[in-house]
Amino acid sequence: MDIRCINPLVLAYLGDAIYEEYIRIYLIEEGFSKVNELQKEAIHYVSAKAQAAFLDQMIRDDLLTEEEMDMVKRARNTKSHQSPKGCSIIEYKKATALEALIGSLKLEGKTDRMEEIINYIVRK
Repeated sequence: MDIRCINPLVLAYLGDAIYEEYIRIYLIEEGFSKVNELQKEAIHYVSAKAQAAFLDQMIRDDLLTEEEMDMVKRARNTKSHQSPKGCSIIEYKKATALEALIGSLKLEGKTDRMEEIINYIVRK
């Protein structure tokens, strides 16, 4: 499968589900046991603002490969028909880019790298 032929918004759709699952598991493993606590804590990781900040930090830390940066740029620049809620359009596009990166890594079978990126996020 050639990832470059898949719409970045489709990759973001997949990446969003994968990322959310990893965050939920991480929070449960960290000892959060009440649904309200889990939901409040999850927002620190899964909101568009948070995801945009994590992506910015990864870029500053030079964590991403050239190929991964190409995916991020491609996804960030894709026209979306959704309007962001509770964040700026720039934050929304960066969050979409992070999710697309996760989705692309999953489809390419690069789960170790995908987990490395998600682990970087939860350690921040």
